Amino acid sequence: MTDESASRSATVNTHPHRWVVAAEIRVDEAVARIADFRGSFKTKSEQRIDALDTYCKSCRRPFAEVAGYDCEALVDNRHLIGGDQSVRAKRKAAPTPPPGAKLVKGGTYSRYGLKAYVAGVSRPHM
Repeated sequence: MTDESASRSATVNTHPHRWVVAAEIRVDEAVARIADFRGSFKTKSEQRIDALDTYCKSCRRPFAEVAGYDCEALVDNRHLIGGDQSVRAKRKAAPTPPPGAKLVKGGTYSRYGLKAYVAGVSRPHM
C-alpha cells in the first residue's frame, strides 16, 4: 500500500457532495402529461437512462473536478458569489453628465395596483 492510497483512505470527507445526474428520458404523451401536471413520473423498471451531466447539487461543480474533495458549498459559498468580496473589483461609478447639462426630474409611476395596470406599466405589450 503506497503512502498516497493510505492518505486518501485516511481522509474522510467531512462535507460530502450531493451528487445528481442531469438526464433526458424519452416518454410518450401520457407520461409527459402526468410529469407536467405532478412534476414527477415513474419509469419502467430496468429502463436505461442516458446521463447528460453529473454534478454536485450543492456546489454545482462537475464530478470529475471535485470527486474526493469536500463540498465547498457546505464549507463556504464564496465560489457561488464570485469569490472573496474584499478582493473583487468594485462597480464603476455612473458617468458624470457633460458640463452645462441640466438634470430635469421626471414624473413618478406607480408600478403596483390598478393605477399601474391602467397606465400600462404592468400590462403586457401587444
